[in-house]
Amino acid sequence: MNRMFNPPHPGEVLREYLGEMTVTEAAMRLGVSRVTLQRIVNGAAGISPDMAYRLAAAFGTSPELWAGMQLQYDLHAASKLERPPIERITA
Repeated sequence: MNRMFNPPHPGEVLREYLGEMTVTEAAMRLGVSRVTLQRIVNGAAGISPDMAYRLAAAFGTSPELWAGMQLQYDLHAASKLERPPIERITA
């Protein structure tokens, strides 16, 4: 999988998918709380596998689209973390 340079949080993409729909209305249609959806849209929470399936059903996309965006975002964030040197493990 190719990593994007500085990929957007999936919540930013979700905000575009929502268009003029309010977070409250979208949350009701998705069967989640307004707070849960608001946290995703604001970038304070990620998209879980369950939410990926809900979004896929709601927008006619695939769950892999949403899960993939989250993975790309998480990998990019992890790439910026400092780590101690890791010694390669060989058999």
